[in-house]
Amino acid sequence: MQITKDILEKIKTYQTIMIHRHQSPDPDALGSQGGLATILRATFPEKNIYCIGGPVNDLDYLITMDSVSDDLYQNALVITTDTANAPRISGDQYNLGKELIKIDHHPNDEPYGDLAWVNTKASSTSEMIYDFYHEHQTELQMTDEAARLLYAGIVGDTGRFLYPATTSHTLWVASNLLTYNFDAASLNRTMDEISLKVARMTGYVTENLVIDENGAAMILLTQEILDEFDMVDSETPALISVPGKIQGVRAWGIFVAQPEGFYRVRLRSKGPVINEIAKRHNGGGHVLASGANAKDLAEVEEIYQEIQAVVREFY
Repeated sequence: MQITKDILEKIKTYQTIMIHRHQSPDPDALGSQGGLATILRATFPEKNIYCIGGPVNDLDYLITMDSVSDDLYQNALVITTDTANAPRISGDQYNLGKELIKIDHHPNDEPYGDLAWVNTKASSTSEMIYDFYHEHQTELQMTDEAARLLYAGIVGDTGRFLYPATTSHTLWVASNLLTYNFDAASLNRTMDEISLKVARMTGYVTENLVIDENGAAMILLTQEILDEFDMVDSETPALISVPGKIQGVRAWGIFVAQPEGFYRVRLRSKGPVINEIAKRHNGGGHVLASGANAKDLAEVEEIYQEIQAVVREFY
């Protein structure tokens, strides 16, 4: 593809490369970011390549971030992975570089960057990074560590290959990554583990989930509930899939109170399109997996009514 050729040529011209991802990272954000950085470090050992983005919370078994001063961004190339819009980029320093490249698999509703490679058919940005390597494998070097990171990203964004975005190509990429020397079984176990308090919160979600007659569901996690279970928002992504495991649930929202007073909204669906709901509420994302924000309980109720409407119309 011409776009990947252009990206590789641009990478070759820079001595310093800063790779960012989205805030509140998931395995694909870190897998694509770290996978790309590891490939480029192996290929261009003379270059200065950094991963930027602040805390990774309980995903530090994948990678941790570098800390750099603003002056290092002078004449640097910035690459973002798995980040649909500029406000979600991890770290304000991204705008200090000379040029910006976007690599992403979310709908390109808010374009940014001097170059953009967006493939909404890819299961994950990690899958795209492997494709980038494979297309230019005569020039780029894969490593065991890069394979581990990219595999983790694919596993994370496909829900262990359960989600509709999983294609035959996705499985082909995963199969190729498994030929490298890393402990995939151990990695899968680590990704699947949850803490005892998250397990207990899972019980709360199951017990208190609101489900209407059509299968539209929601759970409200107030600050009081979070405090009761000694949890913070960064620990709640482990709860996202819980409603979907219940027979009859077709689309759902998880509303998590934030210290600032608003609610983070995580939307998921087994069929009805929910990213349009997210766009109307300061968010966006994939057709079946999106995020939004609700300023108060009235907007929480409004979003749930919209979930109910799309489920009712779909079925």
